[in-house]
Amino acid sequence: MPSIITHAAVPLALWCAADRGRIPAWLLAAGVVAAMLPDADVLAFALHIPYADAFGHRGASHSLLFACVLAALAAVWAFFGSGRPWSAVSRQPRLAPTQRGPTLASTVQAAVFVFICAASHPLLDAMTSGGLGVALAWPWSEQRFFAPWRPIRVSPFAPQFFSARGIATLLSELRWVWLPLAGAVVAWKLIQPAPAAPRDLS
Repeated sequence: MPSIITHAAVPLALWCAADRGRIPAWLLAAGVVAAMLPDADVLAFALHIPYADAFGHRGASHSLLFACVLAALAAVWAFFGSGRPWSAVSRQPRLAPTQRGPTLASTVQAAVFVFICAASHPLLDAMTSGGLGVALAWPWSEQRFFAPWRPIRVSPFAPQFFSARGIATLLSELRWVWLPLAGAVVAWKLIQPAPAAPRDLS
């Protein structure tokens, strides 16, 4: 697996690439949690659950179904708990009335954002150089999947993280995760059209 810190790279990149104010703080936090949460299954080792078990490390919590569950929870929170839509109101004319309360679009967008963040975790894990694959298709299949291309150095567990191996892992993640995402964000910003000048209504 990549280190727990690097799993936050995807939600942070999406937040940086989005229009200002489009992704509020609560949703960014939810995305970061969703991107990191699958690795809570390391508790399986303390419970003596085998690594290859469906509920072992990289098992059920690394499935697309788990990502869907987190997305559904985000949608429920966006609809009932956020209190306001987070779709970009900056694109509306200044004199247009601002819609209050949750909307279907904002709810769906929250779910999609959290799903992408959660699903990015097993996809990044599948690109690492060691460990078992990820159970993407659980519960329909317990097969563990790896990506055809696996350039990311697998992260050691906590006791060995602060070592030469841990530093090598961080450098690998910088090269294969952080820098490509940063480049993608910069490229996306550069190709976006400049905002239209406000009309003079006087």
